[in-house]
Amino acid sequence: MKLHRNLVFATIDSLHLIFNENKQADKVLKNTLKRDKRWGARDRAFIAETTYDIVRWKRLYAEIAEVREPFDRSNLFRLFTVWATLNGIAIPDWKQFEDTPTRRIKGRFDELLKTRKMRESIPDWLDELGEKELGKKWDKEIAALNKQADVVLRVNTLKTTVEALKNELADLEIETEILKEYPHALKLKERANVFTTDAFKNGLFEVQDASSQKVAEILDPQPGQRVIDACAGAGGKSLHIATMMENKGQLIAMDIYENKLNELKRRARRNDIFNIETRVIDSTKVIKKLIEKADKVLIDAPCSGLGVLRRNPDAKWKLQPEFMDKIRDTQKELLDSYSRMVKPGGQLVYATCSILPSENELQVKAFLKRDEGKDFTLFREEKIMPSKSGFDGFYISLLQRKE
Repeated sequence: MKLHRNLVFATIDSLHLIFNENKQADKVLKNTLKRDKRWGARDRAFIAETTYDIVRWKRLYAEIAEVREPFDRSNLFRLFTVWATLNGIAIPDWKQFEDTPTRRIKGRFDELLKTRKMRESIPDWLDELGEKELGKKWDKEIAALNKQADVVLRVNTLKTTVEALKNELADLEIETEILKEYPHALKLKERANVFTTDAFKNGLFEVQDASSQKVAEILDPQPGQRVIDACAGAGGKSLHIATMMENKGQLIAMDIYENKLNELKRRARRNDIFNIETRVIDSTKVIKKLIEKADKVLIDAPCSGLGVLRRNPDAKWKLQPEFMDKIRDTQKELLDSYSRMVKPGGQLVYATCSILPSENELQVKAFLKRDEGKDFTLFREEKIMPSKSGFDGFYISLLQRKE
């Protein structure tokens, strides 16, 4: 593989913004990839995948390259050298690569693989937390979370079928496979930019991981019901719920961020979904008005996001121990407050994209013991572990409220 100067420089610029200016990796890459209209699909893939790879293995590569943060430009080129050498790519004789110790890289790499926090490239505190909460399972899970995520589509069954979309994409030379346990899913066999297709523009699908699709399936919303998605964000799960409701009944999508709900409205229009009503949670009154009014409530709670590290590898560098305590308190408050919207006989789903028991089953257990949860019983619980499923890590519990 021959390295092209403009692609390498674009990668280095992206890494500078992610590491030194604390910008979000996905947003940085979105902007970087707009830089040169002449770049083809392979050029863009090189920049995106190389950047994500170096972000994912930052700690390991920095140790091998003997560089420390904040990384200046020559440090970033040293990280790039480590990536290229370990991937069997010859280093060109550009002046940026003059002082890079390519000979020592392989030996250092083999030595560092003996320690898990180096091998899996994670902060000390996160390694300790994972081991404390998951014991021996942590080894397998963190290794799975360092693999590149598959691209999974969720078919909009209001407008097409899984088979029809599979055939339409095959005509564009985008090969997909049907996933048996996920009735609305198609997995891409190779990465491709699906957002430029007419099928996407016409609302025939959304990109949504298979584990995330399980949430609406366990909630099992029915046409004609009143359903509340209490932490809707930009609405990936809201759209799935509305689709399962066949556009009949009322879906109230709520969030504290109005801009996210505006994005949901835009996506709903593209999907031809019109039973969603958005409400900004700007005071406690918004919740009070809905007490005991919903057949089903989804709390897709804010969390550490540990289950989705494969698609957000920069999150492990941004997460802080103090955030963990804060987020557990938030989860507890949301369970206590939002569960009141479930009417007697109704159901509540509490979900996170985390694999830590303290954010998941322990939160639910504690809720059921408190006064706020005394009317609820645990009906079903699913822990989706990346090492086993091959998809994102998720926790989903279904609680039933007494009549």
